[in-house]
Amino acid sequence: MANPCEIIEGGITYPLGRMQGKKMIYDFQKMLVYLDAKGKLLFGPHFKIYESDHPLLFKLCNYFIADKTNCEAMHLDPKKGLILSGPVGCGKTSLMKLIRYMIPHQRPYEVIPCRNITFAFNHLGYKVIQEHGDGHFYCFDDLGTEAIGRHYGKDCNVMGEILCNRYELFLKHKIKTHITTNLNATELEDKYGVRVRSRMRELFNLIAFDKNVEDKRI
Repeated sequence: MANPCEIIEGGITYPLGRMQGKKMIYDFQKMLVYLDAKGKLLFGPHFKIYESDHPLLFKLCNYFIADKTNCEAMHLDPKKGLILSGPVGCGKTSLMKLIRYMIPHQRPYEVIPCRNITFAFNHLGYKVIQEHGDGHFYCFDDLGTEAIGRHYGKDCNVMGEILCNRYELFLKHKIKTHITTNLNATELEDKYGVRVRSRMRELFNLIAFDKNVEDKRI
């Protein structure tokens, strides 16, 4: 039987914590070691976990493992989805692709660029909105970078409609949605409107990089 406190990658065992009775006690420093190793496997040897990102990663890790005490202290609700926001190049997408591997016992989410969804809508129409409003788990990447969709001459704010559908899905079935974005709250409201912005408050926790964080792609 697999040890729930360990993850094996490339023949190497990475402990994430220890069992205390039937409860797993995670160790943040061990989680960082695993994330750094898995990041190098996914993205190449240049990948690294920046020390300056440790406070943000502490929030992310506690959110995904649903640590009740720490989540309450940081005003995070594990039952809601997540918006990870920050400037271009800060590492939002990489972290959302990476951190899901740390919780293999949870149902994985698919990371999909919002631009790709809009492109699909332009070719296939409204069934694309329906498909992304279903019971699958998604992380919509780079929300706000996509253009307005157009199908047979009709314009549509595709991601705005999808977010409304995801809101209904959350209310009925508690299915979470995650998002990465470069936009702040005001910019999101300008792009998607007051109605969508209001629903986003109910759908998501917000974890944000500092606006002055370095561009890690340079």
